[in-house]
Amino acid sequence: MPADLVLYTNPQSRGRIARWMLEEVGADYETVLIEYGDAMKSPEYLKINPMGKVPAIVHHGQVVTESAAICLYLADAFPASGLAPGERRAAYYRWMLFAAGPIEAAATNRTLGFEVPADRESMVGYGTYERMIDALSGALSRHPYIAGDTFTATDVYVGSFLDYGLLEHRPVFDDYLLRLRARDAFKRAKAIDDALVESATHT
Repeated sequence: MPADLVLYTNPQSRGRIARWMLEEVGADYETVLIEYGDAMKSPEYLKINPMGKVPAIVHHGQVVTESAAICLYLADAFPASGLAPGERRAAYYRWMLFAAGPIEAAATNRTLGFEVPADRESMVGYGTYERMIDALSGALSRHPYIAGDTFTATDVYVGSFLDYGLLEHRPVFDDYLLRLRARDAFKRAKAIDDALVESATHT
């Protein structure tokens, strides 16, 4: 009998974001490991995610891809977790999509060595890498978490970018990461994926 909730992932991918979120909501789930290469581009997996990438989840037959969407979906699907706020909903959506848009694009371009020409900054959503970093730093300077005083699903997504080392170090980011890494769900998720990486290196 198929599980109600299945995570398709690879421990050396952004599947770690989905794993952390699943641990935060306390859901029972099955894990299907997808190797890079042929398995990720197989006809069977492409039926789940035509992009041939992980993570993806299937919950009661519904497919959700894209890490930000998975975080938002799980917060709504498991309301008892309290990870989808009420009063600070605007900030919750704002910074989740800021991470999926400006942070993602700016960090990727920087990693690839691409710099937006000064006369073309108005054509990209983040303007400049420095402007994006300053905006994120400002938000985290005002509250302990990205959407306010309490931890939400957006912290899973934003925090993952910082935990992976995709952005530069700043004291406000380091303090934020200390709070996130102290969470039991983060520790559980990290231990699971680290163990999978370790076992793969010895097979």
